[in-house]
Amino acid sequence: MRTSGNTVLITGGSAGIGLEIARALIGQGNEVIITGRNEERLKQAAGQLGKVTTIVNDIAKAEDIQALAQRMEQEFPALNLVINNAGHAYAYPLNDKADAARKAKAEMQTNYFSVLDLNERLLPLLSRQPEAAIVNVTSIVAFVPGVNIPTYSDTKAALHSYTQSLRFTLSQTSAIKVFELMPPLVNTEFSKEIGGEQGIPPQAVADALMTALAADEYEIRVGATEQIYQLLHADPQGAFAAVNASRANA
Repeated sequence: MRTSGNTVLITGGSAGIGLEIARALIGQGNEVIITGRNEERLKQAAGQLGKVTTIVNDIAKAEDIQALAQRMEQEFPALNLVINNAGHAYAYPLNDKADAARKAKAEMQTNYFSVLDLNERLLPLLSRQPEAAIVNVTSIVAFVPGVNIPTYSDTKAALHSYTQSLRFTLSQTSAIKVFELMPPLVNTEFSKEIGGEQGIPPQAVADALMTALAADEYEIRVGATEQIYQLLHADPQGAFAAVNASRANA
């Protein structure tokens, strides 16, 4: 996948990993569109990034997904790279006071169902491009759950499974490439509640994505994610203990 000359949509692009990915792509000469729910944060991001299009959009709402897809079709007909980065998480223990079902529904809507919906709506547009790709951002907890973010971990495991199926199907029917970006704990505001200051900088995740895009490396296991992935095959209990002892989950 080329890393310059693309038209790129990044959901959840106003901060953290999404912002750094946008910065890296703009630096390589791509046209970048970022979305987010908070208009003020989008304005602040635009002030940092310079040449970027911002769209206020709540990816958790079906009507917003439909409107976003329609706007891409009408205003950005050259769209050829979609990065599904928007996320929602609750940190809590699974006990009788957890209210887990409600929290899981909210997380699953943003982290899973919205990705399926947006991808499906954008596939016709992506299919018309000479080269196109989808990047789904999952996590280290797609492989091993973090007990302090239990249902968030579920959503990333589901998205990992979906990404594998989507990659296979599109490889049989189109030229659209499907990547999965799997960060470990990252030092962002999003992960602050679970010890994010111990994590890697978001720029490292953006750099890993850029390298993998250029090499067509479809599963991008960043930093500790690769170590946990390898450990999981040799010692599943050890992998679980390592993730949850080090709090390396985001």
